[in-house]
Amino acid sequence: MSTPPQASPELAQLRMQIDSLDHQLLALVNQRARVAEQVGELKKREGTPFFRPDRVAQVIEKIQSANPGPLKNAHVAAIWREIMSACLALESPQRVAVLGPEGTFCEQAAIEYFGGAADLMYCASFDEVFHATAAGSAQYGVVGVENSNEGVVARSLDMFLHTPCHVVGEVSLLVRHNLLRQSPTVDGIEAVLAHPQALAQCHAWLSKHLPHAERRPVSSNAEGARLAATNPAWAGIASERAGQQYGLHVVAHAIQDDAYNRTRFAIICLPHTLATPAPTGRDCTSLIISVPNRPGAVHDLLVPLKRHGVSMTRFESRPARTGQWEYYFYIDIEGHPAQPHVAAALAELQQLCAFYKLLGTYPVAG
Repeated sequence: MSTPPQASPELAQLRMQIDSLDHQLLALVNQRARVAEQVGELKKREGTPFFRPDRVAQVIEKIQSANPGPLKNAHVAAIWREIMSACLALESPQRVAVLGPEGTFCEQAAIEYFGGAADLMYCASFDEVFHATAAGSAQYGVVGVENSNEGVVARSLDMFLHTPCHVVGEVSLLVRHNLLRQSPTVDGIEAVLAHPQALAQCHAWLSKHLPHAERRPVSSNAEGARLAATNPAWAGIASERAGQQYGLHVVAHAIQDDAYNRTRFAIICLPHTLATPAPTGRDCTSLIISVPNRPGAVHDLLVPLKRHGVSMTRFESRPARTGQWEYYFYIDIEGHPAQPHVAAALAELQQLCAFYKLLGTYPVAG
């Protein structure tokens, strides 16, 4: 057995400095944690929410503005988010429902928003995420709502119609789909398992490289990876994180048809868990509405927005399932109801609607 080379005196000295700094950092982080515990006790007595995403954003923004480098601001934000997540877990662990099993992009979005110390509850479908959050089994839920290639996640839109939960935040995640299997080659793949949206997002690559393989939809990409680990003739489409979770090879990296492939996730909760966040200056307001089935009704919806200078960023329709060819419209607008022009537009819009539901107002994901 060879002996590892000895470090030079200069390197040894630098390592000693790092060890000393690490101990100082540890002492300071624990000091911060003790103050966070006191904050938790005070919040408990006052009955105020433990998790405040606006406070997290404020702290990170202040730290980034004071950052002299050489650490990049993005890395500083990641470090502080984890510190705050760990401190929050001492105050009150946040139970967050996500699409499972482990290794989904939904899990990744939850960790990006809540930090790694969140207590994740894995659900078999987005329906279960909504139900768990609405029932109080989880304080928060994370659900996919839109993909830059394939459009809206229709089931999530349908569930928003009937849930008491509202949206308090969003995460926009750059999605990289990878082909995963037990062996490191594409030879002998009989079936590719993934969420239907992932199969659609990788259509061109699959048609070119695996034209004869069955494309088998499953509840999530991580579930496809889990199943691929049980059969050498199967492959999954999922994240590298899922591949590591289930001991699979990455046979092909980034097989999605569009390199700039993003999925938008909504953070949901009951209103008494967290009220509508305060205005930040970069906010989105989401609505579900329907109008009487008469000529010009949809056009009339746009008039209050134009009159009050409110920009609409999304407009989707879903059938109302009444058999009468009626539709619900899902609308995103720029701004916060605390802004007078937005409030005026919403009040006028509501008067035109047969059905009106404010889904939530939340900061736009960076």
